[in-house]
Amino acid sequence: MHKKLLLRFTLIQFYFKTIVMSVIAPKLNWCIVRLGNDYNWWVKEISDPIHWDLDGLSILDPKQVIYILDLMDTLKDYGLDTDILDRAFFKFRIDKRLKENLVRLTRVEENLIDSDEPLFALPNSIDEEKGPYADLIDHVTRLRVRLLNDSIDFKQNILPDEIVDDLNEQYQQEFFEGSAIHCYRELSDILEYIPAGFELDREEIHENTDKAEDLLYKDLDVDIEEDTNDKEEVLEQDETMRWEGDDENNSTVGNHKKKT
Repeated sequence: MHKKLLLRFTLIQFYFKTIVMSVIAPKLNWCIVRLGNDYNWWVKEISDPIHWDLDGLSILDPKQVIYILDLMDTLKDYGLDTDILDRAFFKFRIDKRLKENLVRLTRVEENLIDSDEPLFALPNSIDEEKGPYADLIDHVTRLRVRLLNDSIDFKQNILPDEIVDDLNEQYQQEFFEGSAIHCYRELSDILEYIPAGFELDREEIHENTDKAEDLLYKDLDVDIEEDTNDKEEVLEQDETMRWEGDDENNSTVGNHKKKT
């Protein structure tokens, strides 16, 4: 009898804590991002600091999202799972600009592939080893291996671990220096990977950027300033990166596409 009462009490405690935590625990509703001097966006502040480590936390901007999705088109014939792709990211839209080249984003429940809205995409990497983003990295690495083995006459088929080891070796110096690898570089390096000494006909990337240029950053305009004190990363602008009604800025924005 005593054991049954103790078990019931334990279950009540568990459910009570679960309900309370679901109410008071912070949720991922917004984040504040800044542009680095590498022209990549990095998360500076987030609505859920309990579950997220801001150290080196990167986010894809809308142009990078389009480019990554176009690269992934080449994997559709090899079994690309779009559900894995969509689950791997939290989606955000631009809310407003802040001072010092910062932008506030708000979370939206959109499908990354089907959305007509330019979205930022934050990798779901709370669990770096077994989470949805880790699943995506593993998935696209395996599919890239299939594509390469199907397209290049290797003496022996390459394995996913060979891509991982090769890229990790390339990143070794940056890891040693404490530099974070941006998620855009991580994904594009996998999706464009070709072993040294081999060539592959360049996959045609669909040029959807014209539409993106018309939509991207239409509510965003960030001044170009160099902070000589702490070398704060700065953002260049183009005609699409402005507030509505502001026609005075004519600077160009850094190109996110990888050079071929």
